[in-house]
Amino acid sequence: MRIGLLQFNIAFGKKDRNFETVTHLIKNESADLWVFPELFNTGYLFTSQDEVENLSEDIPNGVTTEFLKKLSNENNCTIVAGLAEKDKNHFYNSAVVVKEGKVIGFYRKIHLFDNEKKWFAPGNLPFQVWDIGTAKIGVMICFDWIFPEATRTLALRGADIICHPSNLVLPFCQDAMVTRCIENRVFAITANRIGKEVRNGQELKFSGCSQITGCLGEIIHRAKAKEEQTFVCEIDPLLAKNKYITENNDIFNDRRIRMYE
Repeated sequence: MRIGLLQFNIAFGKKDRNFETVTHLIKNESADLWVFPELFNTGYLFTSQDEVENLSEDIPNGVTTEFLKKLSNENNCTIVAGLAEKDKNHFYNSAVVVKEGKVIGFYRKIHLFDNEKKWFAPGNLPFQVWDIGTAKIGVMICFDWIFPEATRTLALRGADIICHPSNLVLPFCQDAMVTRCIENRVFAITANRIGKEVRNGQELKFSGCSQITGCLGEIIHRAKAKEEQTFVCEIDPLLAKNKYITENNDIFNDRRIRMYE
């Protein structure tokens, strides 16, 4: 199957512009599975709860999900993309999974980073895996990477590919994903953004370097730090089914769960 990532500079609060950028960047590419950044439609640096409320949307009926449904249908693909979700009076840093025009699932970020705790509720849904036909995919968002339990849980539930929308500011994730993929024998698509946001005296710089990591820990592709980019490659997701490190060591069967408690 062909998997792809999208890295770009998100315009804060300008959904239509971000939709246009995404559409333009992938129009000449073909992939079975695309991963877009965290909060790809709004930007990241919220400064008030009112902003969060005004920019958040319902899933599956919000304008962003409708855009993604249309885009996935036109491109005959699955898309995983991050957005701010509104569910009654609660707000989540979420990612939606759409396949060929239909919403098949969504995930709410479980491990909130820094000031996200001011604006979003921690995710209240378990880690999930979806079968998209060519592979089984799991979703985690940005800071989830630092908790080994996130990737391990998805792998134990059968994920071949970890879809990882991100807005990374710390310098560690890309290298850490090598270990995450080795210890779970999964592929990972970390779709980060570039640029910086300066709002109300606050500033964040995003690290780019979006990455596709193979199930043996190989870096299949790492984007540049400051350039918009799409990247598509072909993988064999069946390789992620093999959990043997040696003839005598299966990374799941060899776990000593009682010893970890």
